[in-house]
Parts: sequence; structure tokens; C-alpha cells
Amino acid sequence: MTATSPARTTPATPQRGSGPDERLARRGPLGRLLLRPELGALLGALLVFTFFSAVTGQFLSPLGAATWLDDSATLGIVAVAVALLMIGGEFDLSAGVMTASTALVTALLSVELGWNVWLALLVALAFALGVGALNGWLVMRTGLPSFIVTLGSFLALQGLNLGVTRAVTGSVQVSGMRSTPGFESAGYVFASTIDIGGTSFQISLVWWVVATVLASLVLMRTRGGNWIFAVGGSALSARQVGVPVERTKIVLFMTTAAAAWLVGTINILRFTTVQANQGVGLEFQYIIAAVIGGCLMTGGYGSAVGAAIGALIFGMARQGIVFAQWNSDWFMAFLGVMLLSAVLVNNTFRRRAERVRR
Repeated sequence: MTATSPARTTPATPQRGSGPDERLARRGPLGRLLLRPELGALLGALLVFTFFSAVTGQFLSPLGAATWLDDSATLGIVAVAVALLMIGGEFDLSAGVMTASTALVTALLSVELGWNVWLALLVALAFALGVGALNGWLVMRTGLPSFIVTLGSFLALQGLNLGVTRAVTGSVQVSGMRSTPGFESAGYVFASTIDIGGTSFQISLVWWVVATVLASLVLMRTRGGNWIFAVGGSALSARQVGVPVERTKIVLFMTTAAAAWLVGTINILRFTTVQANQGVGLEFQYIIAAVIGGCLMTGGYGSAVGAAIGALIFGMARQGIVFAQWNSDWFMAFLGVMLLSAVLVNNTFRRRAERVRR
């Protein structure tokens, strides 16, 4: 006599295609909001804006707003480019000193050799793009971390700035741009002001908005944007599916250098003088602005708009501290707190975004 064991029932496994594809599911406003890397930066910007608006009345005055917006703009132009590079998985520590290098090239060619400013600007741009391409090529060919490669570029550029300027002018600065040919037209494009309601706003704000919009369109609407996210997430996997990893990263380094050239151009045409040691330390502010804006240090995640908002937080805090007549040393403490807070918030929002995508 054979005993029969009771039949086991196993839960039915849902078959592929038996239900609606979760990728096509409609998400609510909160779900869509959690997918945005710049959410934390936006909340931080609202907090900083509200705080300094309450602390000092000068912050909300037209002149006060023009001041902190201008401060944010010159920082934000490069921060947006640095954000693209960080999403691509790399860093550029030479971006800060590059703003001085390109300004010095323009000033030396215009003031000392009598070149037209526009021609000098083109040569300075070519110089920046060349250094950016070299940085990217060295990172890809040697396999060294971009931190090390661009740190070497930072030191080399800083030495060249000081050595060449002192050798040519006998000092560590170049001035006299106002008397150079082409200064007026170039100054109109890069260093003029826009009058709004009786208050003058620097045209750097326009360049900041243009840079942010272009970077966002590239990231979200083009194949190149997909490549940037792919190489930042995993260069090996990206290469296996046909993404031109080397070309993408070299272009990103060149983009950062070009943004630094733009800021250097704005500075030399606005102030008509440049110091050889300018820009040192700005590279960390660009990176911090990008991190505050939602970029991860590990790459593959971030937002150009977020980096612009991170720069806005910088400008509001730096000028807000001045308006409140506090010791400027508090700004460095603010940077430290914002950086740590941004890293924690970014990781939290990223984990939530991954759950929403599932």
C-alpha cells in the first residue's frame, strides 16, 4: 500500500507581461519630485533665503539682490560644468586657477603685445581647451585618478601664472585693458550691465542662465547626456554597450576648462586687471556647489540645475553674512555644514528615488 503525500501548492509566479509594465506606471507629484537630484538643494536655498531675508533688510533690496546674484553667477557658470564632469565620474582641481590663467593670457596678449581683445580671447580659449583635453587624455591613458592629474595641472598652471607674469611685467599682475583695441565691444558682451527697475544687474547672470539651460538640455535631451550618466555609473559597462568613454570624458574636461575661460573673461573685462594668484581655492567651491546641488562623489547621478542652485546658496550665504555684518570666518563654517548636510540629504533622496523607480 503506497502512501500519497499531500499535494504542495506553490504561489503562482506572475508571468512577464501579465500585468502593466511598472515603467509605464503613472507617478504622483511627490514621486516625480523625489526623482529630482536638486530637491535637497532647492530646500536648502529656500531656507537660506528665508533666514537672511529675516536677519537683514539689505538682503532683499534691489542692490543687495544684484550683489548676491552676481556672486552666484560667476561661481555657478563653472559649477554647472563641474557638475557634468562629476556626473561623468571625474574631478577637475585646475578649474579655479584656470580662470586666472585664461585671464592672464588675454591680458598679456592685449596689453603687452597690442593684440585685439577678441583675438586674444580666442587664443585664451584655445589654451583652455588644450589643457582640458590634455587632462582628459592623461586620465584615460594613464588610468590615474583625475584628482591626481588635475592637481598636477593646478600646480603647473599656478607656477606658470606667477613665473610668466613676473618675467613679462616685472610684477604679479597685469592691468591696462581699457586702452586695448576691441575692449569696448568685448566688454559689452561679457562685462556689461542690464538695468532693471533702476538697478544694474551684471550680464554674468545671463551667461549663468544660458550655461545652466544648455547643460540641462544636454543631460536630459541628448544622447551625449545619456553617455555622461553611463560613464559616471560604470565606465566598463558603458564601453561594453558602445559608449565612447574616452571621448566623452575628454569633452567633459574641455567643457570645464571652457567654463573657466568664460569666468576669466568676465573678470578681466570687468575689473581690467588680473592677479597671477587669482582663482586658487575656487576649485573646491565649484565641487562643493555641485555636491550641494545633488551630485554624488561617486559619479553617475546629479543635475546641472542643482549645481546652479548650489552656487545660488553660496552667493546668498556669502553676501548675507556681509549684509548682517558678521565675521566672514563664519562663511567657512557654513560651507562645512552645508557640505556634510548635502551629502547626507543627497544619499537619502537617491535611495528614495531608487525605491520610487522600482
